[in-house]
Amino acid sequence: MSEKKFASQADLEEKKVSFDKLSDNAYAYTAEGDPNTGIVIGDDAVMVIDTQATPVMAQDVIRRIREVTDKPIKYVVMSHYHAVRVLGATAYQPEHIIASKDTYDLICERGEADMKSEIERFPRLFRSVESVPGLTWPTMTFTGEMTLWLGKLEVKIMQVGRGHTKGDTIVWLPQQKILFSGDLVEYGATPYAGDAYFKDWPKTLDALEALKPEKLVPGRGAALTTPAMVKEGIDGTRAFVSELYQAVQKAATEGKDLNSTYKQTMDTLRPKYGQWVIFDHCMPFDVTRAYDEATQYADPRIWTAQRDKEMWHALES
Repeated sequence: MSEKKFASQADLEEKKVSFDKLSDNAYAYTAEGDPNTGIVIGDDAVMVIDTQATPVMAQDVIRRIREVTDKPIKYVVMSHYHAVRVLGATAYQPEHIIASKDTYDLICERGEADMKSEIERFPRLFRSVESVPGLTWPTMTFTGEMTLWLGKLEVKIMQVGRGHTKGDTIVWLPQQKILFSGDLVEYGATPYAGDAYFKDWPKTLDALEALKPEKLVPGRGAALTTPAMVKEGIDGTRAFVSELYQAVQKAATEGKDLNSTYKQTMDTLRPKYGQWVIFDHCMPFDVTRAYDEATQYADPRIWTAQRDKEMWHALES
């Protein structure tokens, strides 16, 4: 059997972009399961949550923002450190780039390795990669929670727990009950969990649910525009993360090696989740991290381009 094409290198089809208005202050830029960008428009300034992967790709977000407001884009918020989310930041020329202190620490520790590995995994998502000037560094960090007032609009930037990464950051508009979750929640798209904390992620989703959001912009997938859709997005993500970890933990407890664990977990999860976007891309990384967490590594190991390829070959050949 020939080896499956590495990660998303075979994924070359352009996706259709949607720009959805959630309120007078909130918009969602989504593209059929590609990474989303959130937009908050205050009285005097605009905030962008996650930037797209390159400055050239960010230009499309800016073009759509300019169709609805001419206010300056003053703030970029990084929901976490992954390259595909943040390397387009310079296009917005923001006054401030905001991240959690945990995200800042991750950029210091593994930002360079992550950038190289992600560019090789997702060629289509790094269009015009030569326009990326380097890593995106925050100009402002916070621990726990910070509040910004965009005029009369209250914007809470919060860490409510680890899940997708240790630095996960959400943006919450309490007056309108609108939540930008980053990759803590996905909708119809497979959660990437190569840098995850599987044991913490479900509890973190409980904390999101406790906010009672009425609308939610997930990391990937369509904007969730009703409480029922929000519940479906959170429940679906929680089920995937929990079922994957349970399957891996069971196999590891039985003394199975990573390869057998991977095959068994794929067989268990594919019937229910196989149609989700990037399922085949994510699963080798997700199972590897879950196996690490279930056996000997409390914290995610660094993915390098080299480690990516070795892991893929070991599991998919």
